[in-house]
Amino acid sequence: MTETLTSGEARLQAQAAPEGEIAAATHTLVIGPYLARNAYGTGPGQAAPTRSVEARLDEATGLAAAIELDVLESLAISLPRIRPSTYLGKGRVEEIAGLIRAREIGLVVMDCALSPVQQRNLEKAWGAKVIDRTGLILEIFGRRASTREGTLQVEHAHLAYQKSRLVRSWTHLERQRGGFGFLGGPGETQIEADRRMIQERMTRIERDLDAVVRTRGLHRQSRARVPYPIVALVGYTNAGKSSLFNTLTRAEVTAKDMLFATLDPTARATKLPHGETVILSDTVGFISDLPTPLIAAFRATLEDAIEADVLLHVRDVSHVDSEAQAEDVGEVLRELGIETSADRIIEVWNKADLLDDDERTRLLNLSGQAKTRNDRDSAAPVLVSALTGEGLAALTARIEARIGRNRASFAVALPPEDGAALNWLYENTEILDRRSEADGTLHLAVRIAPEKEPRFLNRFTAARRLGRGG
Repeated sequence: MTETLTSGEARLQAQAAPEGEIAAATHTLVIGPYLARNAYGTGPGQAAPTRSVEARLDEATGLAAAIELDVLESLAISLPRIRPSTYLGKGRVEEIAGLIRAREIGLVVMDCALSPVQQRNLEKAWGAKVIDRTGLILEIFGRRASTREGTLQVEHAHLAYQKSRLVRSWTHLERQRGGFGFLGGPGETQIEADRRMIQERMTRIERDLDAVVRTRGLHRQSRARVPYPIVALVGYTNAGKSSLFNTLTRAEVTAKDMLFATLDPTARATKLPHGETVILSDTVGFISDLPTPLIAAFRATLEDAIEADVLLHVRDVSHVDSEAQAEDVGEVLRELGIETSADRIIEVWNKADLLDDDERTRLLNLSGQAKTRNDRDSAAPVLVSALTGEGLAALTARIEARIGRNRASFAVALPPEDGAALNWLYENTEILDRRSEADGTLHLAVRIAPEKEPRFLNRFTAARRLGRGG
């Protein structure tokens, strides 16, 4: 159904969404204004970032490239302190203004969170459009989201962001006359009217999202009637989640060497080596300093991760800041209220094909040490390459072991003519082992989900319990 906008809402969309109007191939300057390490405090939450300046600037440049901006130059600036009016010092602002004029730059991306006043002042000083990290990520999300839920969530987050920034670049916000006759009061300012329209639009989006979430709940209930375990892939953006998802499910989800190549969640049913069917879910990638509105907005798209039986934390171990990225993922998961216990997460060390021999050996040794430190092999990380298929057999075995920890295993003997019973076992259990005697009798070791165990025991009364975990 096409939605009709009032003239005021149409103007609001045209003027209140500057981040949505960034043209591809715009000449862009990326600035990383990072506090010097001695400028950080020692209190809680004041520690200096673990990620290097070079890696942070490279990531910001990659974010700009993800929407095809023409990045002419990127600068890292060490700040002794943050200036309330312009974030940068006066000398730096003037120096960058000369660079912008000389290179005819139309857009400046600041890899930080700017206040509305700082953003407005920098735009005036530089004569160019300025967006901060939050605005850039919102722009990427706006272009990548394709499902109804994703687009609604992005619009809601964008409106919440813009609501506090109406003062930034609008010149038409004169006070309207109100009341009646000559003695009427000053009335409502244009900025208040526009802020009210934004709030009304946000309220409508929230109602639409409630309807979408209810529909997703119905889908989840229907899926619960065929209760397959959920295995959700989580990880830093560009860690290779979608490539791994495609390899394990033989799907064709977009997978590119690009930050935020995919945003909308995708789920597919796939069979593990011993016959267990699982729902594999690919989720949006995380990133450091993820805008707070987007954490709330995309929580619904991570419902599979919230409810998952197993989380695969996919890490790009070829990246110089792999450890820092892993910390960022853990922090976002905790903010979303997702349990991150060791019993639930399997670390997947991806992109083994990009490692040199020495680094590959080191990581294999670390993985082996983790196995010896833990009683259960399924607690150790696994080194894989989604591109070449290296380590995927070990990964699927690890998933099976994790899912099967609390499942009972049984020994079953079948006469060779009982094909119906054999078919039932293959459809409803994991076949861990199968052997045949000379007379054709089949001996099977099977593992079964708790909800199917009563039916199994009713049908195979002579089955012998082997234990749990298989």
